[in-house]
Amino acid sequence: MVKVEKAIELKEPTPGMAWATGAAAWLVPGAGHLIIKRWVRAVLMGGSVWICFFIGLAMGGHMFDLSTGQGSGAILQVPPMIANLGSGVLYIVCWLLGIGFADDPVQAARATYEYGNTFLLIAGLLNYLTMLDAFDIAAGRKS
Repeated sequence: MVKVEKAIELKEPTPGMAWATGAAAWLVPGAGHLIIKRWVRAVLMGGSVWICFFIGLAMGGHMFDLSTGQGSGAILQVPPMIANLGSGVLYIVCWLLGIGFADDPVQAARATYEYGNTFLLIAGLLNYLTMLDAFDIAAGRKS
């Protein structure tokens, strides 16, 4: 008779500090790495998000929300809005102040308009990756 043993893997719950670090990393790009004292990563990764965001705004990029701007339906605004929302407080402040959300035909006619949109989208998506990196380090899954 052959005896089969099953290996039981016990998972430890994710520490609350990791969740707080992840939330801080989303809200303020680079803050998660500052909390866990990874200064170089905070400057490089968080700084990249800030730079991409402000370059995108300077190029006349448009940020997305659920309004039906740019001639498309609201459902088509959701994926780029989620990408933009990744910028955390940068997106929220601009939304509250109305910066980068207006459908301005003069702004849309700029040669750098689409590049600006791309930089703004990249800033949000890059911050999601930065947030996950800080979370994994705080949770002990990554060194």
